[in-house]
Amino acid sequence: MSVTFELDAEVRTDMGKGASRRLRHANKIPAVMYGGGEDPVSLTMDHNKVMHALENEAFYSHILTINIDGKGAKAILRDLQRHPAKPVILHADFQRVNMKEKLHMNVPLHFINEDIAPGVKEEGGLIQHNVVEVEVSCLPTDLPEYIEVDVAELTMGNSLHLSDIKLGDGIELVQLAHGESHDLPIVSIHKPRAVVEEVEEVVAEAGEEAAEGDSEEAKD
Repeated sequence: MSVTFELDAEVRTDMGKGASRRLRHANKIPAVMYGGGEDPVSLTMDHNKVMHALENEAFYSHILTINIDGKGAKAILRDLQRHPAKPVILHADFQRVNMKEKLHMNVPLHFINEDIAPGVKEEGGLIQHNVVEVEVSCLPTDLPEYIEVDVAELTMGNSLHLSDIKLGDGIELVQLAHGESHDLPIVSIHKPRAVVEEVEEVVAEAGEEAAEGDSEEAKD
């Protein structure tokens, strides 16, 4: 992992909705850290610093360092509550990480070589992303920032599936552990809708002409 994230936090003792509102007015957010065989801890964090960290896609799939009153703890972001209409974070949930135990984490997919795929470059097709992130199981030290999916050889009308993803050592896809029926398509190339509609229209017209021909023959 090439990027590191550190956030400062303080233990929060003032609870309740009123306390949370006061925190937000002071540009702070309430948060909680749980798991790792320890009791949950209620925290206070700086809103702007958390918001800035969230601008980086890697923040969502990284092992974070949360400095609680000066003591660092490894954790991952598990949940985030945002205001429905304003760029405001209402609450954050963090889960402690044991560096010796596997964890489940959603990791984004980065699709590469889309412009040179035969289905696009030679056949004029459009790329369709069916899945944009996957859940992986691995040790924290093996957690990837993202997973690349190479579509350089994808042709019109075909798809790549979860089983086609190339993973690093020690990384497994949680979905595939449930059997072959869960090997979902992640990206495909299809004809532009306008072309499809044009073909359908031509076929329909041909069918109508054939029907009219049959009708004239019947009259004769």
